[in-house]
Amino acid sequence: MRWPFVLLPFVVVACSASGTSSPTPSPTPEADSGTTNADSGAPSPDGGAPNVDASTPMPDASAADVAPAGTNVRVHYPAGTHHIALRGSGGPLNWTTGLALASGPNDTWTYSFGTLAAPLEIKPLLDDATWSRGPNFKIANGQTIDIYPHFTTLTGAYSRKWPSFTSTVLPSTRGIMVYLPPSYAENTLAKFPVVYMHDGQNLFDANTAFGGNEWKVDETMNAGAEDGTIREAIVIGVENTSDRINELTPTRDAGTAAGGKADLYLRMIVEEINPMVDMALRTLTTRDQTAIVGSSLGGLVSAYAGVQRADVFGIVGAMSPSTWWDNTMILGQVATMPMKTSRPLRVYVDSGDSGSSSDDVVNTRALAQKYRDVGYVDGQTLDYLVQAGGQHNEIYWSQRLPGALAFLLGARTP
Repeated sequence: MRWPFVLLPFVVVACSASGTSSPTPSPTPEADSGTTNADSGAPSPDGGAPNVDASTPMPDASAADVAPAGTNVRVHYPAGTHHIALRGSGGPLNWTTGLALASGPNDTWTYSFGTLAAPLEIKPLLDDATWSRGPNFKIANGQTIDIYPHFTTLTGAYSRKWPSFTSTVLPSTRGIMVYLPPSYAENTLAKFPVVYMHDGQNLFDANTAFGGNEWKVDETMNAGAEDGTIREAIVIGVENTSDRINELTPTRDAGTAAGGKADLYLRMIVEEINPMVDMALRTLTTRDQTAIVGSSLGGLVSAYAGVQRADVFGIVGAMSPSTWWDNTMILGQVATMPMKTSRPLRVYVDSGDSGSSSDDVVNTRALAQKYRDVGYVDGQTLDYLVQAGGQHNEIYWSQRLPGALAFLLGARTP
């Protein structure tokens, strides 16, 4: 499946939604999901990205107790003096009046359906008045689903959380940017996947971005959270330094007479930044919940991380990677994957085909084929895209970012 290249529809959705509006039982489109089920008059699931990863971003395995028999919903939310209700498309539920859930330990609100004759669409409400954000949830007979909703927060927030991070592994000082998704501040029970990205100055703010063109990471993540096409995640933006070329390249390139510090750069992330992030933030720490994504030399080092440190980074995104570096050395690296003890679970590779360099489309096509050669399957574990007319700059990377993250992180579940 190929994704649209324009961010505007995503931005409009995130900005136009109302934090207190609730769906009405009519065929009128409403802000929660953008579409309405004409039969039930209820908010319906989005029709966007497929759910690539069926895992739900739960806080951790211990947060959900052993499920009782039957069909169960557990809503994890610190409601305080408020209460949680549930509405749905059938069985004991309807879209007009909510059913109050039982409050249990650790701010868990539960309801057991027993046996369901058919799958239902459901949605939690705060005080039976404010709908949870995003599309409906689905539940089938015999399932137990754990939901970590947010009700009033429309957007996430980013900051330069660590403005002067100093590494001893790779002697240097740089800023570390952090984006926290909409649910983070509101639902303190939830933990989230983490996406590590390079060139942090370019991700969020046009004032600091190269050429004044940012990646629009926060807009993309906010929109994906609102329509359910991208799982909520924490994004860590590692800023570059004046030694960027050396830091992001695995070997020395004869043509540029530079390069070779990528192993130290990845050690800095794995041994210094990752533990700092996990200590300070509510993260999911397993490799299947940890991504590394970048473009150009950042795409090269991301692909390299997938070969050398797949024990940490189980998800890899290489956008317009500098595949040409050192006589396409990354092709030989990817070829060694069958001999590794671990390998990425999902890989995204793309390029444009225009501009003075044609965005290295020929070499990057060979890179995608190399992933196929070692067992990656298009549409399942590999997504490869060539953007017609795309050039090697932030404008085009921002356009392709929604599709890349939808594939790498998957849609919101359940």
